[in-house]
Order: sequence, then C-alpha cells, then structure tokens
Amino acid sequence: MLAATTEPAAPAGTARRDLITVGVLTVAVAALYSVYSLMRFWAFHTTTYDLVIFDQAVRSYSHLHLPIAIVKGVHNGFGPHFNVLGDHFSPILALLAPLYWIHDGPQTLLIAQSALLALAIVPLWAYTRRRLGVGPAYCVSLVYALAWPVAETLAFDFHEMAFVPVLSMLMLERHEAGRRWQCAAAAGALLLVKEDMGLLVAGFGLYLLTRPGERRQAALFVGAGLVWTVLASRVLIPAFGGDADYYWAYDGLGRDLPHAAMNTLTHPWRALKLAVTPQVKATTMLWLVAPLLLLPLASPITLAVLPLLAERMLSSRFGHWWEPRFHYNVALVALLVAAGVDGASRLARLLPERTRADRIWPVAALAVTLAVVPHFALKRFLEPGFYRRDARARSAAAVLPAVPSGVLVEAPNTLGPMLTARTRVLLWDDRPRWAPWVVADTAKVTFPFASVDDQRARVSLLLRSGYSIVRSRGGYVVLNRPGSEPDLRAVR
Repeated sequence: MLAATTEPAAPAGTARRDLITVGVLTVAVAALYSVYSLMRFWAFHTTTYDLVIFDQAVRSYSHLHLPIAIVKGVHNGFGPHFNVLGDHFSPILALLAPLYWIHDGPQTLLIAQSALLALAIVPLWAYTRRRLGVGPAYCVSLVYALAWPVAETLAFDFHEMAFVPVLSMLMLERHEAGRRWQCAAAAGALLLVKEDMGLLVAGFGLYLLTRPGERRQAALFVGAGLVWTVLASRVLIPAFGGDADYYWAYDGLGRDLPHAAMNTLTHPWRALKLAVTPQVKATTMLWLVAPLLLLPLASPITLAVLPLLAERMLSSRFGHWWEPRFHYNVALVALLVAAGVDGASRLARLLPERTRADRIWPVAALAVTLAVVPHFALKRFLEPGFYRRDARARSAAAVLPAVPSGVLVEAPNTLGPMLTARTRVLLWDDRPRWAPWVVADTAKVTFPFASVDDQRARVSLLLRSGYSIVRSRGGYVVLNRPGSEPDLRAVR
C-alpha cells in the first residue's frame, strides 16, 4: 500500500524546477563536503588507518587485480598480499576503481565519499515531498546534510559506509513509490557494502511486517538479510584469507553466536543492561534521535535500524563502535531522518489540523540540527586554524619530498596518506619492518606506539642498524638504508 500524498501532483514546470533545485542543493552539499575532506587531507589530519587501506585496495581494483592492501596485511599480521575482502566483505568498492583512471590518489576517495553522502538527499527529498510537501522536503534535506553522523564520517577519512545513506534511502523511497523491484535492487546493492548490511536489510523487513499485505515480502527481506550476513561473515571472509571471528565482540553475552543468542533469549535483562553500558552507548542513541525531536520513535521505520544498532550496542569490545564519532552512525542516519518524517506525518493525523505538526517539525528539526553543528566535526569550518597548516604539518610537508617515488616506506599514521599515491606505504609500526625508507616521528606519540620515548628508541635502533638520516625537521626524520630487506611476514 502506497503512502498517501499530502499535496496534488505538481505541474510539469514546477516538477522540473524542483528537480533542478534539488540537483543544485545536492551538488552544493557535495562540494561543501569535498572542501571539508580535502582541507583535512591537506592539513595532515587524515590517517593511514583507514584512508591508505582503502586507497591501496581501490588502486588494486583499478589495475584489475584483487583489492590488496599491504599496509593492512602487514600491520595486522596477515602478510603483504592481504585481500581486504578478507577483512570486510565490501566488493562495492570496485565501483570506484574507474575514478582512479582519472586521478590516482586518496583525494579521489574523499571526493567520491562526499558525492555519495550528498546523493542521499535526492531520495530523501522525494520521500519527504510525497509525505509532507515541497517546503518541508527542503528543510528535511538540510537536516540530513548537516546531521552529525554525516559530519563525523567526513572527519574520519574514507569508508565503505558512504554508500549506505543513499542506498538505504533508495530502498525505502522506491518501496513507498511502489517500485518493488527497484527497492529490491537497492537492498541487493546494500548487501555488497559490508557483511553486516544484511542486518539493515533484515531490519527493513521488520518494518515491512508492520504494513498490511507486506508479510511475504517482509519475510524475504528478513531471511535474505540474515542469511547473507552469516554467509558473508562465516564463509566469504575466510575464503578471502580473513578470520571469521576477528571482529567477535560479544564476550559479555557468550563465546560465540549460538551461546550469545541463547543468553540473550534466556537473560534479556542482561542484554538490555549491556546495551547501555558504558553510559556512552545510551548517550549515542540519544544523540541519534534527540535532534529529530524524538519523532523517529513514533515511526515503525525505526525498526529497520535496530538490528544494525544492536550489533554495536551489545558489543563489549571495540569501544569506538558505540561512540558518537567515526563513521558507524552514518548507516542509520538517512532512515532515522525518514522515520522522523513518518513520525511527523502520523502525529499530524492525530492532532487538530490547525497545529500543522507536519509543517512545524521540519523547521524545528532543522533549527535543532543547526544548534547541534557546533558540537561536532563541521564546527571546524568556523575555526580559522582549519584553513592553514600548523607547524607540524609544515614540517611534514618539508621532509616528505626526500622520500623517492616508487619505494617501500614506513610512515607515521598521519603521513601515510600524503605518500600513498607515489609509494608503497607501510605503517611505521611498533615492530620494525626494515623497509629501505622510514619516516619517523620523534615529537608526538603516533598510533600504534605507546609513547614518544618508544618512537625515539626506534630511531636509535634504526641508526645502529645502518640507517642514515636523509632529512629532518620539527621532530620528523627521514631515514634510508639502501638494499634493506624488509620483513613483511605473516605472523598470525
């Protein structure tokens, strides 16, 4: 059953004008995101973990090879020929490979991510236009564009999750428009983003269960999503050289999936307690719905994000999974904004017409979203220092030209992105790799070292082992040992 529209169909001229306006808005938002991401790159705020990993993988795709990321394989002990499909099953990244034929470098990924995130505006606008009207559709589009999960994604390099907002929103909007096969195609594309996107597809099936006449399709979505997640996690990832249990994070519930599922069913209160412990989990969940004035909680669309949210909130490891930072929440944001639209529409039907809740909510949500902006990553646009390199960045820029193109080089976490387009980058690691070229940092602690003293001790070890200093400035040191035999063995 299709959702009822609140306004008659627009005349052809008006529809064309709206299409142009939405297109201009989407391009403008993509440009804004791109400026933010490229400024971070230029100022040495991007990192090897994870930008160089994706850069190496997509470059490998662009050469028509499997997606090999030497930096990931060596640092995590899988060896130099590690296929990132054995880390996360994200074959959709191959779609970005042709972009590397235009420009071979991590900036390409940053711009692509910006465009993908902005493209979610189009189906979100169409969905909101159908439910609330044209004016609210523009307000809601800006609510998404300025949403903090999108901002935090832009502030942490590149990730495959950039595909999720547009695909998840297409899945919902196409279904609401009665285009069932197009909805299924969007759901299928989602499954290629990451192994756990089956949980999002299954969650969409839960939402369909609340709609009359949709139960057969709902069962297909739930079943296909769950089967895919198990297949991708337990079969495909190991087939590409990964470890099916590498990201197991649910020891608080059980040692494996069957035990965790049984404990959740028999001790639900334990699972509920784990979902809000530590308290930052509850804080993150509140941040997801509070700027939307809690209205997603009035919509069954929110059911779609619950399995993916539970995957993170029920974990007892990997604390970054549940923080209101990084890229994890961007997979939920488009559907939660749409749930807010649906909630406002439902509320409008319950209240007297003069209250016009469906008109008030988009404006109020946009006002709250604007008020939230200074608390998250986009606040950097308002800081003068964002538009210039600090002394550390200038020192890094001065020493990196000493590293020749085409060589194997160990580089600190924040310097790898600047070298990856012209060298083979390894992470300057807590274990010596003995690459012929090394860039070291002796002034500030860098991942994965525990202290600056450890980093200085490493430089001393390299000097005693035959390396010589080629260039140094501001705590950065470039070292070289011609003919050095690197140690890239797998140690798992």
